[in-house]
Amino acid sequence: MSRRVLFIAALHHPQQLLHDIAAAPADAKPPLFPRSMGQHCWERAFRGAGYTLSVFWRNLPGFGSRDIANLRQDKFGSGWTPRKILSAINQRIPPALQPDIRRRNALLLGEAARFQPDIIWLSGDNREITPETLAQLKDEHGCKLIYVSGVSPIVFSNHNERSAARLYDLVLVNDYYHGVQWQELGARRMACLPYVAVDPTLHVPQPVTDVPREYLCDVGFVGTVLPHHLYSERVAALESLRGFDLGIWSIHELPKSLRAQYRGSALGEPMLQVLSSIKISINVHGDFMRYGGNMRLFESAALGAFQIVDDRPGLREWFTVGEHLDVFRDVDELRDKVAHYLAHDDERRQMAAAAREHVLKTHTYAHRLARVEALLDEI
Repeated sequence: MSRRVLFIAALHHPQQLLHDIAAAPADAKPPLFPRSMGQHCWERAFRGAGYTLSVFWRNLPGFGSRDIANLRQDKFGSGWTPRKILSAINQRIPPALQPDIRRRNALLLGEAARFQPDIIWLSGDNREITPETLAQLKDEHGCKLIYVSGVSPIVFSNHNERSAARLYDLVLVNDYYHGVQWQELGARRMACLPYVAVDPTLHVPQPVTDVPREYLCDVGFVGTVLPHHLYSERVAALESLRGFDLGIWSIHELPKSLRAQYRGSALGEPMLQVLSSIKISINVHGDFMRYGGNMRLFESAALGAFQIVDDRPGLREWFTVGEHLDVFRDVDELRDKVAHYLAHDDERRQMAAAAREHVLKTHTYAHRLARVEALLDEI
């Protein structure tokens, strides 16, 4: 089995990564990814299995300083800003015509020549690394190319990543329907694992004593709710719960209808504390996930949070409804179930405990890595 993995990713939450690097033990390898990004758990799983890892940040500039401290945290809002307009214009210019993008591709080729990867792990929403560069990497190093995406290529993908689809040896997705779409674009093989999971040493329920008051509420949601056309079902579900003690945590803006429920952002340790503290975790998939399998589905279970989730086919493949969690099909049913479980603490706690035991037995990143290794062996 190959042992050298080069991650090609966009760095989100750079300040969190700097914090995690500073907090790492002196005798440990500094983390490549912040704890707030799912790749951090994959990094830990790979390291635990003896792999050698490196990362290339494709959103760092090609010219000038590539210090991650200079990156700005993206925060989505509903209005237009000069930065959004400039980004929209740049996205319409082919990468091959952008000197900075060409420079980033050259830097990647140099990093690969130094590192000699056996596996390229390419994260989704790739707007910077061209198909020509990916083809050169595969040709020069004989490596397998894994593309990892949590969203629909119909809704989100750009021309650059669609053009490279035939180079993907394996596409890892959360939503089965997304995987089919990638195969229709030419990907060699796909697997709906889902690629998110839990890390038993990180996803540990936090004590609910002496925590900030804002973490304590009956009903909570952690995640993104804008733009509306991608999260309309999520917004409608949360709006229907405003009559309850509802808290919402997000690093992005909230629509006006939900701003009164805003409790702040929750990345890293605060996210662990929030999901450990709330009585009911509301989990509504984005409008573009019709099969299901988002990250919060597994994280909440591992943290001992009781979940009410919008009903999706994949959910019933990975969990037993009524034993590990409950589902809703419309906002009236959601409100009824929230009221029911707030009045039945024992029921809620029993299901949350069963869900935690279930994910630790079957849905860890070590389980996912074993499956990926088997798939690569077959290829």
